[in-house]
Amino acid sequence: MNPRRQKRLAAVGGIGLLIVGAITLMLFALTDNIDLFYTPSEIVEGKEGVKPTVGQRLRIGGMVVPGTVSRDSESLAVSFNLIDTGPQVTVRYAGILPDLFREGQGIVATGVLLESGVIEAEEVLAKHDEEYMPPELAEKMKGIKHVNPNQGNTSS
Repeated sequence: MNPRRQKRLAAVGGIGLLIVGAITLMLFALTDNIDLFYTPSEIVEGKEGVKPTVGQRLRIGGMVVPGTVSRDSESLAVSFNLIDTGPQVTVRYAGILPDLFREGQGIVATGVLLESGVIEAEEVLAKHDEEYMPPELAEKMKGIKHVNPNQGNTSS
């Protein structure tokens, strides 16, 4: 083989290896940023037979269980339980909750699984419309009644 061809082949092969290496590194970096969506039942019982692992980033959606919201008087820390159709999980959050956050309301939280049934949330989002629900959550929560926060108000 011609020495000139050998050099060209080596250069093309080296560039190809660099491209493959760069793509591999990008895909590896992206796996850390994937937030899989779970319901409380799927966290406790597993999703398709696979339970999330401790330390895994995830997104959880469900209804805030009335009477479970606990606020720390010294800080912005709050904890509450979420439920769908089965077991409850505890969510811990340190920060200002959305204005629409209340007991009996649907929320979505993004965070890390600390232990079985306990999530340390980095972000909490409250639903702003009683009618809309993500399709995955709506399917899992059929039969759960939304608690209207104005239910006790009899003002005209």
